[in-house]
Amino acid sequence: MNDVLYSVDDAVATITLDRPEAMNSLTVQAKADLLEALTKASQAYAVRAVLLTGSGRAFCAGQDLNEHVTNLEAGRGLNDTVRTHYNPIIRTITEMGKPVIAAVNGVAAGAGASLAFACDLRIASDKAKFAMAFAGIGLAPDSGASWTLQRLVGRARATELLLLGEPLDAARALELGVVSKVVPADELIPTARALAVRLAQGPTSAYGATKRALEFAANSSLPEALALEADLQDACAKTDDHLNATRAFLNKERPTFEGR
Repeated sequence: MNDVLYSVDDAVATITLDRPEAMNSLTVQAKADLLEALTKASQAYAVRAVLLTGSGRAFCAGQDLNEHVTNLEAGRGLNDTVRTHYNPIIRTITEMGKPVIAAVNGVAAGAGASLAFACDLRIASDKAKFAMAFAGIGLAPDSGASWTLQRLVGRARATELLLLGEPLDAARALELGVVSKVVPADELIPTARALAVRLAQGPTSAYGATKRALEFAANSSLPEALALEADLQDACAKTDDHLNATRAFLNKERPTFEGR
C-alpha cells in the first residue's frame, strides 16, 4: 500500500490516508490501497476496532481532481470509479463487524466527508471542516452521502448542505450531530485512539450485531426490526463474551471481553 499507512496495536487497526501533499485526495491507487487496508482490518481476528484518519492538514479532500479531469478530457467520464472503488469502500466500512472511528484532523470534502459519515463514530479536531463539495463541480453526492448525511442531521438539513455546499466548521458539525466530540488538534489522535482501544476491549460480536440492527431498522418496519433483533440476540447469546459477562455481573465483577 503506497498511499495508505496500516498498523495494529492494542487490537486497533489504524488506517491513515497518506498523501499529505495532495490533502489525501483519492487517486485510483489510493482508493485501492484504502479498500485493501479496510478489508484487511475487517478480516483480521486480532483487530477489534478501526481508526481512520489522514496525514498532514487534511482528513481527505475527496476525489483527486487532476486524475479526474484527465479521465473527463479523454472521454472516460467517471471511469466507473463510484461502482468500482467508492461503493466497495463504503460498504466495507458500514458492514464491518467491528467499530470504525474517524479521527477528522482537517478538511473532509466530497467523498472524504462521505468516508467520515460512513464511520460509526467521528471525533473532530478543532481545525476540522466538512464540505459537501459535489454540487460545486456539477455532481450528485456519492459514497453514501445521500444515505448517511440525512440520518445524521435530518433530511432538510442534509438537503441544504448538499445543495449549497457550504462548509461546516468543527463547532457547527458538533452542534448538528455530525461529530460526537471536538478536541484541540494536538489531542485528536490520543482521544480517538483511547476511544478505539476502549471499543477494542469490548464485546466485538455485540458491536457488530448492533451495527447490523441499526442499518436494517433504518429501512424496515417495526415487526421486521423486532424479528432481526431476536435473531441477533440468539447469536450473541451463544458467544463466550455474553456468558462470561453474565457471570461477572452476577459476581459483581467487571467483565473481560475477548471478542468471541
